[in-house]
Amino acid sequence: MDPSAASLAGRIAAVTGAGSGIGKGIARGMAAFGARVAVLERTADTAARTVDEITAAGGEAMAITVDVRDGDVLAEALATVTARFGDVDVLVNNVGGTFIAPFIDTNAKGWDALLRVNLGTVLHGTRLVARRLVDGGRGGSIINVVSIEGVRAAPGYAVYAAAKAAVINFTRTAAVELAPHGIRVNALAPDICLTEGLAAMVDAPERERWQHIVPLGRAGAPEDMAGAAVFLASDMARYVTGITLHVDGGTHAAGGWYRDPDDASWVLGPPRRR
Repeated sequence: MDPSAASLAGRIAAVTGAGSGIGKGIARGMAAFGARVAVLERTADTAARTVDEITAAGGEAMAITVDVRDGDVLAEALATVTARFGDVDVLVNNVGGTFIAPFIDTNAKGWDALLRVNLGTVLHGTRLVARRLVDGGRGGSIINVVSIEGVRAAPGYAVYAAAKAAVINFTRTAAVELAPHGIRVNALAPDICLTEGLAAMVDAPERERWQHIVPLGRAGAPEDMAGAAVFLASDMARYVTGITLHVDGGTHAAGGWYRDPDDASWVLGPPRRR
């Protein structure tokens, strides 16, 4: 194999929600492997910071302030990317969000908001970029960031989990429809990922608990997601499409098995308290 297959040099990558967290990690990873990156982010300040970090490391990036929940606005943003960098080769649909509430206490307005941000953004982005790729006769890579909650029960997050499950199935269907055009569609499914937002919410005891919950013994980091995204975007994954890659330290595989804090034995269910 040629190591240059891992390179993204000459490619244009658009990453939604790249102002922080997983999106920021993926944007930086794409740039590190040679892509020119469009940071699509609703908050101008965070988008600018991501671009500054990429350029400080020798990469090339541009920031576009955009609410990707609006398909028309997203189309304008992508036209701006094309005008400066060229047509997008790699799209990362990363934007998402949730809130915790029992399903029976969630109203239709809440459902609509969750479906719009977690599913609607993926549909908008994929349609717009795939159309350009098909018309241009070029292959490409579309990567949808989902969640482990899309493949397991998620009490308190019913609609969020349903939306992520929908994206997983959409990923498979889009992969089949777009395969004749050389466009690959895949998904990344994280579990615990220590983003800036999560770091601000959890205390030291909770972080210590993660070493027993995650088979690899630690929370994930945005860089872990970035490595998988770069792989899926590159020619290293030229024969990979329609998959959901769980980047979760083994929690999906464990299926509820944890390491006991006292004797490191495997137990089914939450780790016993000391």
